[in-house]
Amino acid sequence: MMLIDRPALLARLRAYRNTDQVKVLVGVRRCGKSTLLDMFRQELVSGGVELRNVFVKRLDGFDVPIGYSAEDLHSELQAAMDVSDSTLPFYVFLDEVQDVSGWELVVRRLQSRANTDVYITGSNAQLLSGELSTHLAGRFVEIPVYPLSFREFAGMDSHRDISPDTLFAEYMRYGGMPGLMTLGDTDERTKTDILAAIFESVIVRDVAQRYGIRDLSSLDKLSRYLMATSGNLFSTNSVVNTLRSAGVKTSYVTIDNQIRALEQACVIYDAEQEGIRGKELLHPQRKFYAVDNGLRNLTNNFTFSDRGAQLEGIIFMELLRRGYRVTIGRSGTGEIDFVAASGASREYIQVTLSMLEDSTRNRELRPLQALTDAFPRTVLTLDRFSEGVTEEGVRIVNAVDWLLDDVHR
Repeated sequence: MMLIDRPALLARLRAYRNTDQVKVLVGVRRCGKSTLLDMFRQELVSGGVELRNVFVKRLDGFDVPIGYSAEDLHSELQAAMDVSDSTLPFYVFLDEVQDVSGWELVVRRLQSRANTDVYITGSNAQLLSGELSTHLAGRFVEIPVYPLSFREFAGMDSHRDISPDTLFAEYMRYGGMPGLMTLGDTDERTKTDILAAIFESVIVRDVAQRYGIRDLSSLDKLSRYLMATSGNLFSTNSVVNTLRSAGVKTSYVTIDNQIRALEQACVIYDAEQEGIRGKELLHPQRKFYAVDNGLRNLTNNFTFSDRGAQLEGIIFMELLRRGYRVTIGRSGTGEIDFVAASGASREYIQVTLSMLEDSTRNRELRPLQALTDAFPRTVLTLDRFSEGVTEEGVRIVNAVDWLLDDVHR
């Protein structure tokens, strides 16, 4: 199987190696968590760690017996520890740990064991963080794992001789789910089939089954609707009304619970609207973004008509990768696509396909020009003719170059 280099994530794992914190990798199913753990395990073994001091268990695998319990896991771990070298660190890798009831009690015991380095993955952010907060308060670190960034995608050996703009067109259309890349160059039908299989497994396994959602039809319609209309401001009420008008029998509580389940399964992410001038909106709306553009475009039949929204989703997910807290800005002069905050600093970002039309240029710049603080203001665009800095200090940057930039990593 082809392994895709993910240097930033591997660097984070190396930074936490041999610390007493449990390392928790969280992300949507099939985004590469298992492969990342395996790459790190291989790195440890190549660096001299003995195999008897490494325990690996994929808990959603076919070879895991039906009814496999926390007691079974504990017994296997104890047996492995008995034959390990107790004078050296013992490394534990538990993949898709949420599939075993009571897993958190085992992880708590591992964390308290001397000379034990623990790494776990899961596809449910709330389940992991909630249980770990109860049993391991302050003793775990969460490492989000997303599908491939454009920089990772462009850095693949098979892509090195292709221009960034050509690669971006492919990435924008089909996204960065690693499963697409490991098969090499495939046709559109194959890509569509792979993405459809991923989408179905995530919706059925990580959302419907885990949360006991029986109405798969309404869940499917909701998830497809949120992805296909990503970049639009919504309230839960407006989503309910739209689905009802399409003949879906549902309620506010049902939709709100299903949206929360989709978020917890790392399928969609949201950005809330906020007031720019310090006064928060009393009833903020939200924008929802799909974790991956390929999954998003699958629900929209890979249309070319909404490339602006596709670009916006890619930028949003990249901001999350870079560790920002992202909200939607609102002021009297218009909307600011993203307010990216990190600690006490922030950056205002507009996203548009092109700045060539005067009306578009004025619309995108007006809210940024009205700002009075000193934080950076940036427009990201696919238009290379408009790059530069305005008189007011607004940077206009090519989005492809920004995505490949290593400065903020």
